[in-house]
Amino acid sequence: MAIHIGTSGWSYDHWQGVLYPDKLPSAKRLDYYLQRYQTVEVNSSYYHWPRDTTFSNWRARLPENFLMTIKAPRGLTHSSRLASPEKWLARIEQSLHYLGDKLGVFLVQLPPAFACDMARLAYFLEQTPPWIKLAVEFRHPSWHTEEVFSLLENKNAAYCVMSGANLPCILKATASFVYVRMHGPDHNFLYGGSYSDDDLRWWAGRIREWEAQGKSVFVYFNNDGNGNAVRNADTLKYFLGVQ
Repeated sequence: MAIHIGTSGWSYDHWQGVLYPDKLPSAKRLDYYLQRYQTVEVNSSYYHWPRDTTFSNWRARLPENFLMTIKAPRGLTHSSRLASPEKWLARIEQSLHYLGDKLGVFLVQLPPAFACDMARLAYFLEQTPPWIKLAVEFRHPSWHTEEVFSLLENKNAAYCVMSGANLPCILKATASFVYVRMHGPDHNFLYGGSYSDDDLRWWAGRIREWEAQGKSVFVYFNNDGNGNAVRNADTLKYFLGVQ
C-alpha cells in the first residue's frame, strides 16, 4: 500500500514559472514533472488515444516506481457509453501493456447525461481484464447507489471519489485502492479555485484512514488554472509526508 499524489496532466502553458522554467520547450515538461512527482493522470488520452509507440516511449522515460494513470478515450465512455466495449478494450489492453509496471490506474469517466445502467456497467466490468486497475467516475446522480457500489466491489473496481462544484463527495472505497479526483473547491465553477490548507488537512486525514485500512490511495488535482493543482499537490504531499 502507498499514497500517490500528482496532477491531471502536466503540459500546461500557464505552469511556466510555477512548475517549469520560463520558455521551457513543451517536450521537456515531463522531465521536469518527474523530478517532483511520482505519479500523473494522463487526460489527453480521452481526446486522442496515443499510439503504442507513445506508451512505449513513456515507459522508457519514467523512473523506477513512477505510476502513470491513463484516462479512457471518449469513444468508449461518451460516444458508445460503454456499449459493445470489446473493440475498444482490445486496443486499450494492447496499449497499456507497453507501460508494464509503470501503469497506475485506468480511469473511466462517464458523461453527466449517462444515467445508471447496471447491465451495461456489469458487462463492461466483466470484459475488462483483471490485471487492469480500474476506477470509474460517475457524473450522473443515479449511479450513486449501494447496488452500484456492490458491483464495483465484487470486481475490485474503484469508485472515483470526487471533489468539485455540483459533484457529490462520497467517501466510498470499493476496491483494494482508493481513487480521488480533486476538481477544485470553487462551488460555482468546476476545475476552479485553490484548496485551503484546512481543506487539504481534512483530505490528509481521510487518506490516512484509507491507508490504515490497508488501501493504496491515488489522488490527482485537476484544478490546473493558475498552477493551483501544483501548489495543492505539493501541500498535500507535505501534510502526508510523502515524496
